[in-house]
Amino acid sequence: MVGFERTSSQGRFHELDYMTAGAVSGFVTRTLFQPLDVIKIRFQLQIEPIDGSRKSKYHGMAHAFKCILKEEGIQALWKGIVPAQFLSTTYGALQFVTFEILTQQAESNLPEKLQHDAKTLINFSCGALAGCVATTGSLPFDVLRTRLVAQGEPKTYRNIFHAAKTMYCTEGFFSFYKGLAPTLVQITPNAGAQFAFYKLFQSLWNYMFKTDAKPPSMFQSSFCGAASGTLAKMFIYPLDLIKKRIQVQGFEAARIQFGAVRRYTGLIHCATCILKEEGVLGLYKGLWPSVLKAACTTGSHFLYYEETLKFLAYLHREVL
Repeated sequence: MVGFERTSSQGRFHELDYMTAGAVSGFVTRTLFQPLDVIKIRFQLQIEPIDGSRKSKYHGMAHAFKCILKEEGIQALWKGIVPAQFLSTTYGALQFVTFEILTQQAESNLPEKLQHDAKTLINFSCGALAGCVATTGSLPFDVLRTRLVAQGEPKTYRNIFHAAKTMYCTEGFFSFYKGLAPTLVQITPNAGAQFAFYKLFQSLWNYMFKTDAKPPSMFQSSFCGAASGTLAKMFIYPLDLIKKRIQVQGFEAARIQFGAVRRYTGLIHCATCILKEEGVLGLYKGLWPSVLKAACTTGSHFLYYEETLKFLAYLHREVL
C-alpha cells in the first residue's frame, strides 16, 4: 500500500491515516531496536579503533553490550528513549504522509508512460523529498537523543527537558540543528533509496512468486523493507557517522571517559580529520550494528506501516 499504483478496491486513505500509520510504525520500531542504536552511536563517537586495543573503550558489539550492562545497567541500552520516541514518531508521521502525498500527485499529474518507465526514479525522488521534510521537522529530537545516549556517568543531563533547557541557555537555539547539513545530505539518498528499493523489491517479489498481493503479506513487507534498509544504509553510512560526530560538539566533558575527543568545524573538516587520524575504515565505525539496525528497523517500519493501514482500512469499512 506504500506509494502509488493502488487498486480501486483499496480506496484512498486520508492524510491523517498516513500520519497515524507512520507514527505507530516509528514508535513500535524505536521501542524494539533502541539498544542497537545506542551501540551504533557509541561506536561512531569512539575515536580509537574498534578492536582489541587496550586503549579502546569498546572492542566489538558483544563487548560493548557487556560493558554497558556492567557499568551502567540494562536501562542504559534504552538511554535517550524519550527523545528517540519523539524523533521516531515525528519522523515516521512526516515521512510517510509526505511520501504518500507526493506519489499521489505524481500518479495524478504525470503521464502513464512516464509513471511506468520512471517508476523507480519517481519513488526515489518522492522518498528523498519526504526524508528532507521529516528530518527538518524532527532534527532537534535527534540532537537531544544523541546527547543523552552519548553521555556517561555522572550524567550531564538529567532528562530531555533538562537537556533542552541547558542546550538553549548555554549554546543557543541553533544547537538543536547541529549536523543539519550532513543530515540532509545523508537523508536525501537514504530515504530515497529506501522507498525506491522497497517498491523495486516488492515488484521483484511479485514477479518471482507469481503473485500480485495487494496489500502485501507481513513477511513480504518485512523482508523487502529489511533488504531496502540494508542497501540504503551501506551507501550513505559515512555521512551518518560524520553527523553524529558534529552533533556532540560542545559536549566534550561528558565524552572524556569514553576516550579521545576532537573539535570539528564542519562536515569537510570532520571527514578530513577522520581520514587522516583513523583512515578510510574510520568512516565505517559501527557499520555492522548500523546495518543490522537498518535491516531490522526498515523492515519493521514498512511492516507496521502496512499493517496499521490495513487495520485503519478495516475500521473505515466497519464505520461505513
